[in-house]
Amino acid sequence: MKRLIPPRLGLAAAAAALTAACTPLSMFATLSPKDPAVRSAGSVAYGPDRRHMLDVYAPRRATQAAPAPVAVFFYGGSWDSGRRQDYNWAGRALAAKGFLTIVPDYRLYPQVRFPGFLEDGAQAVRWAVDNAERLGGDPRRIVLIGHSAGAYNAAMLALDDRYLKAAGVEPGRIKAMAGLSGPYDFLPLEGPIPRRTFGEAPDLAATQPVAFVRRDAPPMFLATAEQDNLVYPRNTHQLAAALRAKGAVVEERVYPGMDHIRMVLSLSRPFRAKAPVLDEMTDFLQAHSR
Repeated sequence: MKRLIPPRLGLAAAAAALTAACTPLSMFATLSPKDPAVRSAGSVAYGPDRRHMLDVYAPRRATQAAPAPVAVFFYGGSWDSGRRQDYNWAGRALAAKGFLTIVPDYRLYPQVRFPGFLEDGAQAVRWAVDNAERLGGDPRRIVLIGHSAGAYNAAMLALDDRYLKAAGVEPGRIKAMAGLSGPYDFLPLEGPIPRRTFGEAPDLAATQPVAFVRRDAPPMFLATAEQDNLVYPRNTHQLAAALRAKGAVVEERVYPGMDHIRMVLSLSRPFRAKAPVLDEMTDFLQAHSR
């Protein structure tokens, strides 16, 4: 039996803990030291809903030999919370590593359930395809990155190409994907968060990234925290094992001494010394987006 949350904690308590942990995130985004990058565009609409907004962060070097690869970063929040503004440090960190970085908001529960947030993610990728070139990016070299629920979104878009195709995006533009502490294999649905988010899907198996592994999947960097008690590390282990069994390219990392929140915070300058997540992830993405 697979669970996202250990029995002793429970999904409701875990969600409350995550929310509490993220309460200072706006202050952190405002006050923490950030990597040098150029914010090319802010509060750009990519669709008709008020949540269809994104920010863009460009590498500081304006005279690059070639257009930069494009990273679309999806934040987490149990598919019911999150704001792109609170992740400006992540956008800048990725831009400083050479990626034209897009951080989109997407619709959340209760406004939508599965697959609404995936449809939004695909539309954000379509915006990247249509606009990256004028911002210094290469729309033929796109990578998807996510943490927690955002890692689920990134994995589903990379593996189940129906969403990108419906948005008018050629799936082959996705060169690689990176997931930090993502839920990828969590049937049967247990607890209120998975049930309310996915329970109305007519085919529950089709909600799981692990159901869509294939040999020609985009190369994947899958990382988890040894002490993650919100999204079990076995989600990462099971998706990585399934990809390896199919002969796909996958790099799996387990970071000791880290937990669910510290995994994403390790992308920021104040927490970067805790684990080499940013360097190892971006090295992998750069290598597979050339």
